[in-house]
Amino acid sequence: MIIGVLNQKGGVGKTTIAVNLAATLAKAGRRVLLVDADPQASALTWSSVRDLDPLFAVIGMAKPTLHRDLPDIARDYDVVVIDGAPRVNELGRAAILASDLVLIPVQPSPYDVWAAAETVQLIREAQQFKPELRGVFAINRKIVNTAIGRDVASALSRFEEIPVLPTTIGQRVIFAESAAQGLAVIEADPDSEAAREMTALVQQVMQTEKKKAA
Repeated sequence: MIIGVLNQKGGVGKTTIAVNLAATLAKAGRRVLLVDADPQASALTWSSVRDLDPLFAVIGMAKPTLHRDLPDIARDYDVVVIDGAPRVNELGRAAILASDLVLIPVQPSPYDVWAAAETVQLIREAQQFKPELRGVFAINRKIVNTAIGRDVASALSRFEEIPVLPTTIGQRVIFAESAAQGLAVIEADPDSEAAREMTALVQQVMQTEKKKAA
């Protein structure tokens, strides 16, 4: 299974989601590969500052032939997570075409909702060549006890073919603190609310694929 974490808008927490998604899957016993397909190479930088043994492999593949090159590599893993590039349509299209499921992180902001339309359009274009491709939204960096998280879910409902995952990821300091050490939240504090949210998000992502297979 190949999961692309993508949004044409930058600054939505794409790398944070990709890294923690990969770590949570690896902790659950999956063989995981994280592909850094962003020229900024944030996931590779995260991996380079890590002192502990790696939970999963991380490689850089920020190139427009990703969708042709990745399938052979992916055969050696249970799950591949792609940290996609923002604002680069050529790389974004390649990452989407390489994916079985595109997870679109969206912050509770009207700017993010407006930008989501671009990513949805790229998915629709890719479905012309890959009809089985699916997408889901994940609300990220939600501020606790605010209505804006509910509002963004309602706004995203206009993209009828792209469901919003029930679990939202809160705006929590632990994400930045763990990243600075090359860790995921499930390693830094397995009992934290952030770790529980990521575990729930992973379960929902995997359930989406099971439903598709059925």
